Amino acid sequence: MLRKSPYSLPASQYGGGRKRIFIGLMLASCCVACLALAFFLILPWSDYGQTLTWLPLLCMLVGGAGILALLWMCGTLVWHVYTGRYLPGVSSVRHVTIRLFFPLMELLAKVVRMERKRVRHSFIKVNNELVLADRPRVRPERLLLLLPHCIQRSACPHRLNHNVDLCRRCGQCPVGGLLQLRDRYGFHLALATGGTIARRIVVQTRPRMIIAVACERDLTSGIQDSYPLPVFGILNQRPCGPCLDTLVSLAAVEGAVRLFLGLEDTGQSEDNTKNNHFISK
Repeated sequence: MLRKSPYSLPASQYGGGRKRIFIGLMLASCCVACLALAFFLILPWSDYGQTLTWLPLLCMLVGGAGILALLWMCGTLVWHVYTGRYLPGVSSVRHVTIRLFFPLMELLAKVVRMERKRVRHSFIKVNNELVLADRPRVRPERLLLLLPHCIQRSACPHRLNHNVDLCRRCGQCPVGGLLQLRDRYGFHLALATGGTIARRIVVQTRPRMIIAVACERDLTSGIQDSYPLPVFGILNQRPCGPCLDTLVSLAAVEGAVRLFLGLEDTGQSEDNTKNNHFISK
């Protein structure tokens, strides 16, 4: 009997997103891709296959190899996602999934009228579990905490986009508390106004691990853009609506920081509530 991954995270921290959504859409995407490749298996019985003697064998090889490769990739990833166990070649499979399959998964979700937010929440949850399964440990100077600019209070007169140390730490937004965490643990912290700035920050700081705070849309695109650099996503809170005076749990951020600095264990026990105390505080 398959045992669920010990790195499984509570769905409540991801807007109710469950990895069964990701797995289901992944399997559906694999079926669609296999049906597309089945065209090569049908082609030998067409008029072209009767006139070109070499075409049937080529089509059978291409179609069969493609379908087998897709089934292997899909099975490997589903096994890794569900059990948390590492299999040979799973890193390459994750790369193909992030670059190729996830856009197809979003398209299929749209066809069946599934809310895109649910798909993204599920993707972020699965990504975080896979990051935990890799057990990354980094030095403080190789860890980057990347924040959205909307986490700063909109009425604040001090713009922090270019220098976060201009913050007066007045306590009216989470930035002051996050800077205290940076001073305590020694990691890099930066605010980004968009994807281009975020990519430039990553190039400048050269981290080996990123903890990103953002909405589900920005986290999803950031995870895709940053791969193979591991990104652990933490969803922000939006009491005033999107992109305005957003919040984040300092306990969740500190727990993730301590985990990736090797100051806390992942907690591989059978009690998943205890396993995930670092993110559910």
